[in-house]
Amino acid sequence: MPRLSEVIAELDALWPPERAEGWDAVGTVCGDPGAEIDRVLFAVDPVQQIADEARGLGAQLIVTHHPLYLRGTTTVAATTFKGRVVHGLITHGIALHVAHTNADTADPGVSDALAGSLDLRVTGPLVPDPTDATGRRGLGRVCELDRPETLRDFAARAAARLPATAQGIRLAGDPDALVRRVAVSGGSGDSLFDAVRAAGADAFLTADLRHHPASEAVQHSPLGLVDAAHWATEWPWCEQAAAQLDAISDRHGWDLRVHVSKQVTDPWTTHHSSGAPN
Repeated sequence: MPRLSEVIAELDALWPPERAEGWDAVGTVCGDPGAEIDRVLFAVDPVQQIADEARGLGAQLIVTHHPLYLRGTTTVAATTFKGRVVHGLITHGIALHVAHTNADTADPGVSDALAGSLDLRVTGPLVPDPTDATGRRGLGRVCELDRPETLRDFAARAAARLPATAQGIRLAGDPDALVRRVAVSGGSGDSLFDAVRAAGADAFLTADLRHHPASEAVQHSPLGLVDAAHWATEWPWCEQAAAQLDAISDRHGWDLRVHVSKQVTDPWTTHHSSGAPN
């Protein structure tokens, strides 16, 4: 049975913390390096329900994509909801480790998992990492479909393949336009429109598209926009990351039991509409 420090060393090799953005907060939040680990839970968000799930599973380690404390704090008092998470984790001997922007740009990374969930063929990063001589790391991915399909059908593919959320899938652009080259970026992607256009993409699948950038993008070019829930675009990474840790466990003979949480922790829970425009 490995110790936490051994598992963390392997996770840091997959997603080196030095490759995270300067504003990010990645790495181990809590946990005893000498504690033994035999069960791990992967999830997007380090929220109370995930901590409760880990406790129910008997997991000693949670790996999440989103940080618990992104902007820092002066207290972990249990009178705050994040403090309660920390207290509960420590009380029950559960470590928490975060891989965020260092997992976004990894090879494979968050956007590879997103592309894989839609059966897209990745041709390269959308925004290449200039420090990567192989040209494989970077933010987002440029992908090709095996055969062209309409933007409407591509959006339906995303709705069918990604985890269901209250938001569902929003579409901007001509639904009958043909799509062959697609850019994808897990999480918030409306800062990437210049790179998407430079890549010659027919459509861009991402999350958190705001009104003004989206409006300007569809006026600028015939680019189709497919906007999914933030959580849904990043959840496929949990399965990919769990498979990577499974392979590491097999290689070392650790016999880890690795789980992926299927709880929907997207903050939006219901959707009301008078009907989509014709």
